[in-house]
Amino acid sequence: MIGFEDISKVVVGMVPLYVALLLGYGSVRWWRLFTPEQCDGINRFICLFIFPLFSFDFTANVDPFLMNYRLIAADAVSKVITIMGFALWWAWARFGAGGPRPSGSLNSCVTGFSLSTLTNLLVVGVPAMSPMYGPLGMDLVIQLSVVQSLVWFPLLLMFLEFRKTRMESLQMASSGGVGANSTSSDDHRHDQTNERDIEGTGNLEADNMNPNVIAERSDSSSRWGFMRVAGIKLAMNPNVIAVVLGVAWALAAHWLKFKMPGVIKGSISILSRAGTGTAMFNIGIFMATQKKIIACGKGPTALGMILRFIVGPAVMAFSSFVMGLHGDPFRIAIIQAALPQSIASFVYAKEYGLHANVISTAVVFGTLVSLPLLIGYYAALQYL
Repeated sequence: MIGFEDISKVVVGMVPLYVALLLGYGSVRWWRLFTPEQCDGINRFICLFIFPLFSFDFTANVDPFLMNYRLIAADAVSKVITIMGFALWWAWARFGAGGPRPSGSLNSCVTGFSLSTLTNLLVVGVPAMSPMYGPLGMDLVIQLSVVQSLVWFPLLLMFLEFRKTRMESLQMASSGGVGANSTSSDDHRHDQTNERDIEGTGNLEADNMNPNVIAERSDSSSRWGFMRVAGIKLAMNPNVIAVVLGVAWALAAHWLKFKMPGVIKGSISILSRAGTGTAMFNIGIFMATQKKIIACGKGPTALGMILRFIVGPAVMAFSSFVMGLHGDPFRIAIIQAALPQSIASFVYAKEYGLHANVISTAVVFGTLVSLPLLIGYYAALQYL
């Protein structure tokens, strides 16, 4: 049975995250220490240097030959179940009773997938799991973060790039070739439309759309075009590069039985040790730059929290049971699915103009409420 000492360890492990977040928030909102340009510079420094080294440092120490493949399989099954669930919802909403309807946007499906499955595994997951389950919890969370970076984020990026290419082709066809690039430059307008999508009152794909145009534009050249662009973006993403290099190093090091030279390890760790604190500080800065914490309305916020903290863990619990997980790995699988929303999912949502306000609210509000929720999951799962 869980006691006060167990809960206090979790609180001690996670409260420093909120201290860093509060300092970031206060430095902009209360004390006006940074201008918007300086905030962008801080964000860029963290994204280009701190977090890639942070990811590499963790990934390079994973033993690829001792990974919990049953847990990874359970994670994959949960993602597939989520995709199938949203696909069925989209099909029913679009082609259900009464014939084809414009509701049930694919845009809402991909946002729902992001909210249900993509979590902040390294920044929040590692500090949360360490006091709960020790080295085992930290190791399993790192393993899942590697898979998320190498499989699920590229899949999300491929869809977003396909969506962007498709929308630009449709706009070219409807406007006679004029303004082909306006889709990618007018994120605010698409955010407003996409917010209506997730509330079920509008559908971007139904505006100015001709089924014949869709069929005509969905040719092989367009498909290869968006795949090439997505591939280039992935190849230039510092965090993806860091994870790939980390996996390559881990494979070589454990296969050939050698260790990283001290000078290289020290050069990496001197910046990577700042990863958790600077990432939380950056979330605080982001919160301070928003007009309000709940930026998308109460309805989408409630739906996002349900997907993030109830649906995601429930699907993961089912998948873990099916794959035969038990004991602490089973509990870890469920709790990691209840971690706050991934920051990278918001970066992609903002870049492609897909429900950025909904994802930003999930990141900010979800991070704020995650401590009591994670403790609740931790306490409840001790009885299983």
